[in-house]
Amino acid sequence: MKRHRIGTVVTLFVTLGAVTAGTPATAARAPARAVEPATPVVTALDRAAHPLRGVEPGGDTRDLRPLDRMVGDARVVGLGEATHSSHDFFALKDRVFRRLVVEKGFRTFALEAPWSTGLRLDAYVVHGKGDPRRIMREEFQRDYLWWNNADHLRLIEWMRAYNVRHPDDPVRFMGDDIAWTGPELYDRVTAHVAEHHPGLSARFAELYRGLRPTVATGEYIERYLNKPYAERRERADRTGEALRLLRAQGPGKDPEAHARAVQHARAIDRTARQYAFDFTSPEQVAEAMRYRDEAMAANVVWWQRHTGTKVAVSAHNDHLGYVSADPVHYPRVQGAYLRDRLGPGYVSVGLSFDRGSFNATGPDGAVRRWTLGPADPGSNEHTLDRVRHRDYVVDLRTVGAPADAWLNLARPTRRIGTDYPDGPYDVALARSHDVLIHLHEVRAARLLDR
Repeated sequence: MKRHRIGTVVTLFVTLGAVTAGTPATAARAPARAVEPATPVVTALDRAAHPLRGVEPGGDTRDLRPLDRMVGDARVVGLGEATHSSHDFFALKDRVFRRLVVEKGFRTFALEAPWSTGLRLDAYVVHGKGDPRRIMREEFQRDYLWWNNADHLRLIEWMRAYNVRHPDDPVRFMGDDIAWTGPELYDRVTAHVAEHHPGLSARFAELYRGLRPTVATGEYIERYLNKPYAERRERADRTGEALRLLRAQGPGKDPEAHARAVQHARAIDRTARQYAFDFTSPEQVAEAMRYRDEAMAANVVWWQRHTGTKVAVSAHNDHLGYVSADPVHYPRVQGAYLRDRLGPGYVSVGLSFDRGSFNATGPDGAVRRWTLGPADPGSNEHTLDRVRHRDYVVDLRTVGAPADAWLNLARPTRRIGTDYPDGPYDVALARSHDVLIHLHEVRAARLLDR
């Protein structure tokens, strides 16, 4: 999530915009936890919490058995993060996904990354096509640079190794976001049209004129954002017409190929439509954010139903929860749309932390490592960190009194996106997520190619 500065086209993707204090990381790890007398809320959380042995993937995973029960029969599980660039969140999601694959039959890892990016990485994890380091370097630029990290590379390489051992039952990788559509997707759509509907080839060439990327991901996004509003609207009109034309042809003799081509054309249209808002208007910016989260949810649901696989979705807490922490700028979020479409088939898992470090862009525009000390009294994290376990998972739906009432009241909570300072925001945890994983301390992720 990126902050959008109203009145300037700096970036399309926004983080929540309140300001809090922070300093570049230079200090050593935080000191040991202070001991405070337990309150009735902490005592109730103690009874409900299940300890975790750590965040690193591999080894014994029996401590995740309670999470298995919390996930239940869900077809889609959202795995959140309280910052966009902390190693411990990424590593834990890797660990949880591996457990879900082995014990719960999950087969897809979905990332807050473009649809076409996901297809490139899926080709690698399933068929070994390409070099993951190169794919990540080429795809994870600008708004997505946070994903080009050592933890995601480790997960992708594990997925490939798993598929070598299980070629008939592979795990898959998907991207559900819409800021970028790579050139290969335009090629797939036009090739499908040329093969199945050759009379439309010239029309599609005209409709996609000037849209197929010929420059790197980051530069393409930057150029698109700086185009006049009228031109961005006109481009969306053309991609929408292409999508309507393709859908009107019907499934023909190859329904599977038609369904894939329509989804790819839809991805192209969603990218153009995401940029077809007036970014000088606060109302239009908010509508763009609503559109983005709805589109991400729709992509996940299409993939889940089309592939028949269970999906673990990785994104920020404020995408995968049910209630927006900043409804003025984020009217509705992905988790709410997923619940609309899937009901109890979707489970939201939020992640929180008491202290530690993360990468984020500072006010000067430079990416830096930031460190935060213990959470302030009165915040959600301050109370969560008083539970007797250092790291733990708790089902927010079944916590007993008086913690249940406490979890349903909004209070300051760390929700840090790609820019810092950011937050805190008032969040009622039990209204935002089904399950919470709390970590005592996190460390910044190791970004690659920087």
